[in-house]
Amino acid sequence: MTRKASQPRLAVITGGGQGIGLAAARGFAHAGFSVVIAGRNESRLQAAAAELQRDKAQVVVQRCDVTDPVSVEKLFAWVREQHAAIDVLFNNAGVAHAGASVDKLAIADWTRVIDTNLTGVFLVTRSALPLMRAGATIVNNLSVAATHSFPGMSAYNASKAGALGFTNVLREELRKRGIRVLALLPGAVDTEIWNQFWPDAPKEKMLSPQTVAEAVLHAVSAPAEATIEEIRIGPTSGIL
Repeated sequence: MTRKASQPRLAVITGGGQGIGLAAARGFAHAGFSVVIAGRNESRLQAAAAELQRDKAQVVVQRCDVTDPVSVEKLFAWVREQHAAIDVLFNNAGVAHAGASVDKLAIADWTRVIDTNLTGVFLVTRSALPLMRAGATIVNNLSVAATHSFPGMSAYNASKAGALGFTNVLREELRKRGIRVLALLPGAVDTEIWNQFWPDAPKEKMLSPQTVAEAVLHAVSAPAEATIEEIRIGPTSGIL
């Protein structure tokens, strides 16, 4: 499929039904992108789509489990049928786990977090790349946990540090293809992920998802001859 001049740019966002992903979907839609938001929760996706479509956004939702290679392939087979190319891929889907020391952390929790936050980024990127051309951008949402260690969060830290290593290699591999790769390393952001390990976290001191989304859109909009390789953003409160 060849893109016509009138076709809008396309952004594909995993974990797009809430939090940073949904805020990014709003931002890209307002900037004139056609947006595909993917996630596991069908009702949450539909609610997100309804909100965005009220603002006349060009958005569709597709259910996808980033830990499942078959589900990921189905998502991008659909994208391939509907669109000529992907201009922005935002690997945003992520999970955490309840705080537990290494000797107390359940193997199931370790596997779930690594499969989502690390392997999921690989699976989605691998399937998206055939649809990406020079000038496209990949943004991987990694968290400050990619570079700062938090006791009791070994699986989460390992997944994000691993994803940063993957991101750095991917950037070097794709330079010659003209595809930019950005590492998003936000500090504390007011999202539901805190309910998984710190329900009483002081969310009023955190960044808003909208603030992070604006930083992502700004970085993606950099001139073609430039790239912002890392987006480090944190709340002025200093929390995390």
